[in-house]
Amino acid sequence: MTYAPPVADMMFVLQNICGLEELSQRAGYEHAHPDSVSEILDQASRMIRKSVAPLNRVGDKQGSNLVDDKVTTPAGWKAAYEDYAEGGWIAASCDTAIGGMGLPHVVGAALQEMLQGANMAFALCPMLSQAAIKTLSLIGTKEQQDQFLPRLLSGEWTGTMVLTEPQAGSDLAAVRTRAERDGDDYRITGQKIFITYGDHDLTENIVHLVLARTSAAAGTKGLSLMVVPKFVVNRNGSLGPTNNVKCVSLEHKLGIHGSPTAVLTFGEHGTCRGQLLGEEGRGLEYMFIMMNEARLSVGIQGLGIAERAYQTAKAYASERVQGRSVDTTAQGSPISHHPDVHRMLMTMRAKCEAMRGLAYVAAKCLDSVDTSASDKERSYHMARLGLLVPVVKGWCTEQACEIASLCIQVHGGMGYVEETGAAQIFRDARITSIYEGTTGIQANDLLGRKILRDNGVAAKRLIGEMRIIEGDLADRSEREFQVIGAALTEGNNALETAIDTLAEVHNRRPQEAYASAMNFLHLFGLTTGCWVLARGALAASNHEPAILESKLGVAHFYAGQIMPEVNSRLLAIADPSASALALFPNHEPAFA
Repeated sequence: MTYAPPVADMMFVLQNICGLEELSQRAGYEHAHPDSVSEILDQASRMIRKSVAPLNRVGDKQGSNLVDDKVTTPAGWKAAYEDYAEGGWIAASCDTAIGGMGLPHVVGAALQEMLQGANMAFALCPMLSQAAIKTLSLIGTKEQQDQFLPRLLSGEWTGTMVLTEPQAGSDLAAVRTRAERDGDDYRITGQKIFITYGDHDLTENIVHLVLARTSAAAGTKGLSLMVVPKFVVNRNGSLGPTNNVKCVSLEHKLGIHGSPTAVLTFGEHGTCRGQLLGEEGRGLEYMFIMMNEARLSVGIQGLGIAERAYQTAKAYASERVQGRSVDTTAQGSPISHHPDVHRMLMTMRAKCEAMRGLAYVAAKCLDSVDTSASDKERSYHMARLGLLVPVVKGWCTEQACEIASLCIQVHGGMGYVEETGAAQIFRDARITSIYEGTTGIQANDLLGRKILRDNGVAAKRLIGEMRIIEGDLADRSEREFQVIGAALTEGNNALETAIDTLAEVHNRRPQEAYASAMNFLHLFGLTTGCWVLARGALAASNHEPAILESKLGVAHFYAGQIMPEVNSRLLAIADPSASALALFPNHEPAFA
């Protein structure tokens, strides 16, 4: 199956939901006119389809390998990376002041979706470089920026995010890697695991951003952020000797085989030096710059792999002839004519379009933050971004896993063999809801930091905006718009009830509230997904009939077939019996 970036739908969302035309009138984004962006997306699509997409299967079969202390990526990987870097795509949405293209973040989201859908294992490398660029540009000294940013932006070097240790996964307070001051630099010692593209043969150097302990202070207070290159960088920019960052093994993973996931040691075979980024003791705070960037990107990654799953299933269902449809006596109907297969395809499509709208709206918040005219306006958009990031990361990746599973189901028995590609999509998609914080962590973040901390103010402000669309839908006479409006109203009511319920439950017994966090995240994703689809359907009224039929049909399906899940999520949240904790109410498992 050859992936084709859905450029037309991307442009529809950018223009009709994200307001690209208005965005291009803001200072710094004048070059992001819709006509220009359309050409940019077409250009990126052509390059990705030619250079990157054909390697998806190659990467899965060959994987990356560690031989004689050297990591080799799959055949064709290096040439494709060079094509991508030479096109300037790594720096597409980076500020022109540091050497980027200066495209809006929301356009960068569309470019990310393309690359993730074409070859998810490949796309992880530039994705992490972009997060490293963002972090260095915000907290690096001018000397550090001059030393590292030009080559990260050009793709000559790549960046990584180095947090996890065997005993410190989600609990970063348990990090043991040490950074001890030694003159102007620090000596780094320790081991890190699960480091995506921690070593590879695509570039001559790798810039690791490493979370390490600089003091004996308890918990996260003793953590600082270090920039640690694989090879020493001399003052003139040339590369010196090895910095004693060693890849000792690569993980053998369920999916994304082409992406080398490394176990790294620092300073085990000689002195490893790093530079402090920002101030000592603020490492976790700084790392969250990179983590939040990566979390939004992983949500978009879920969207990309889900779109690939939909395209794969749709192509197969259109070609596979089996049995006859219930509305004909003729033998030999494509399985896409069978009602249940049609339902599955529509489920995949509707969720993909909801995910796309939601992810792009979140990315647009970054642009709004950057172009805000006042501190008050900036705070508003920062709160909205903070609210949406865990939903995009958590809900979109959960939907990606479901859509990948439906892809196998549409293929039937053929989906359970590797040759169709459906199995690889399923294996690759599964990681998205785990790394950069599991869905449970995203749900806890949404509830604890984004709802309870501000008493639901930011969430209820969003609900108020979504209610405006209810009125626009009610003004339309078509039955489909009425169904969509009723579903959105039901979702907004459920969200408000859930926020109030969880706040009250949390006051009595926090465990019960957090036991419902996952259901709340899904409720939030479902409702905001309906909101963006409703906006798309309303906007499509100003387009040709074919576009209106398409957008209205998708939103109508989502409202009628997917939004009923809202009721079950709310019932679980409001469960008065506290059944979620019934088996171990005092944290003592009763499974023995």
